[in-house]
Amino acid sequence: MNAQKRITGVYKAAKRINFDDSSKIVIMSDCHRGDGSWSDNFLKNQHLFFAALTHYYNNNFTYIELGDGDELWENKRLSDIISVHVNTFWLLSRFYNENRLHVLFGNHDMVKKKKKVAKRYLETYYDEREKRVKPLFKDINIYEGIVLRHNPTGKELFLLHGHQGDLLNDRLWCLARFLVRYFWKPLETFGVNDPTSTAKNYKKGKKTERRLKNWVKGRELMLIAGHTHRPAFPEIGEVLYFNDGSCVHPRCITAIEITYGHIALVKWYVNTKDDGTMFVDKEVLAGPERILDYFSEN
Repeated sequence: MNAQKRITGVYKAAKRINFDDSSKIVIMSDCHRGDGSWSDNFLKNQHLFFAALTHYYNNNFTYIELGDGDELWENKRLSDIISVHVNTFWLLSRFYNENRLHVLFGNHDMVKKKKKVAKRYLETYYDEREKRVKPLFKDINIYEGIVLRHNPTGKELFLLHGHQGDLLNDRLWCLARFLVRYFWKPLETFGVNDPTSTAKNYKKGKKTERRLKNWVKGRELMLIAGHTHRPAFPEIGEVLYFNDGSCVHPRCITAIEITYGHIALVKWYVNTKDDGTMFVDKEVLAGPERILDYFSEN
């Protein structure tokens, strides 16, 4: 597989969305929402995620999810995930109803690219409390790539999950899913890491980062990915590869914010006041930097 051609194909077919210096966008990925069992990695950070997303909703952000939002390698039924994390999906539906939600698929939720899967599982859900079917994401489209095009300069930010070009996680994803679901998932209970996982395999993660950096090097655009679970935020003048991290870090979730023409890497975590009261807090890890300054130096 030619990784460079594969990524180029995603870029050419990507959905184009305009933004300007008044736009507010938050980008997250790798939530890996599960079925509420011991293997549900999202469970420990679900309250952080809900608090962060509530903040972004109330402050008129557009939310873009860069893939692996749902863990559909370890779990067979998306309906089970929606049922367990119904509050999260309810909040996401509020973004969607106001045209402020865009979703990409990753390797762990690649089945969502199929129209019939999206129609069957994402258009409606069953509300256990009200005992009736309710709308969720009517006529939703799940993309492989998105290009944010700055108005009026035309500068582009290319968003994708980041698994593209990895043979096992891309072309052979069905085999990888089988191995994870029936082989590596049980072994994880004994502390054996899944070698197919970019997030748990340092060498695979570095190889993925190198592949994405090589693609964007020399191009007049930014690339923002997920997949590796490792946040990345370059200095001005460096290769324009960004990574939003993940929502399954041990004690925080990370995100990339685009606000008023600037870009920043942030984390949400539980902080403590002097009186011992705990609260959800946000910290800026890198930036904010003016987006157009990156292009003037490359």
